[in-house]
Amino acid sequence: MFEEPASRAELNTWRKRWIHSPKQYDMAGTHAVKLLNWAVGEGRLKEHYCHKLKKLYVADRSEIVWTPADIKAFNKVAPQWVQRILMLGCETGLRVSDLVEVRKDHFEDTAHGKRLRFKTGKRGRVAYIPVTNGLQSLLDATPESQETLLVGQLGDPLQSRWASNQITKWRREAKVSSWEDGREKTLADTRGTAATRLLNADLSLRQIATLMGWSVRYAAQVIEIYARVSPDESDLVLARLEAAKARTQQL
Repeated sequence: MFEEPASRAELNTWRKRWIHSPKQYDMAGTHAVKLLNWAVGEGRLKEHYCHKLKKLYVADRSEIVWTPADIKAFNKVAPQWVQRILMLGCETGLRVSDLVEVRKDHFEDTAHGKRLRFKTGKRGRVAYIPVTNGLQSLLDATPESQETLLVGQLGDPLQSRWASNQITKWRREAKVSSWEDGREKTLADTRGTAATRLLNADLSLRQIATLMGWSVRYAAQVIEIYARVSPDESDLVLARLEAAKARTQQL
């Protein structure tokens, strides 16, 4: 039936049983298409008509950021090894799956200091991230015998899901407030903090956008939101942001 054009409507009808959850609705379609692509590749189907199914879920969390107050509250209750997870997210902006893979030998000296050279898992691109003061302190506090920057309570390697779950657990213990619409802050939401750190480290908006996998406009938007909810550093951040925008427009 999947070699017939009408199968697309059949598949859309089937995945509507998850219409109450846009994420599950999209995931059902994604898994079905993966199976159909495999069948075509194996020669079990000549073709199928279920490519590029419409998605409902829109993952825009640009407005959700960890403020300095949030981080301070979190660090008051979280164990040191969990604090390191949050700090590495805030200082690098790497995805959770990449954070747990960062090793000490990924750092290299440059003419003006030090940088983290890391090949990202999702796009396979090499990211060059300047070592901020916070990242340097994290690196300095890493035991000599420890290869990766992040380990569990017993010194064992961390899985990305476990790292994310620990941030959620201790964020709730610290009673870090949810966003205005009730969404809870996650480890992935540290990327706005990281973008601001990189701006303060004199990276251009284009460089920040490249590192994060964002557009220049989106990177500027995220940094501006961070400045709005972080009044203790907003003046400096906004001044740097305006200067970065001006430089970008001149290119």
